[in-house]
Amino acid sequence: MVPLPKRKLSKGRRDRRRSQDALQSMNLVQCSNCGEMRLPHTVCPNCGHYQGREVVSVEKETKKK
Repeated sequence: MVPLPKRKLSKGRRDRRRSQDALQSMNLVQCSNCGEMRLPHTVCPNCGHYQGREVVSVEKETKKK
């Protein structure tokens, strides 16, 4: 036998718990250097710039045939 709840959960209690289940879209901003969309307060993964200066040097990948 598996344990079962003694009383039925009210609609209010059930819905308050489910209020956290909704998915939220990610907040994206445009990079001032390359225009690529990125997360705010992070280094741009495309060009490596943050707050108008290059913080991380990003190497361009070369395609091998």
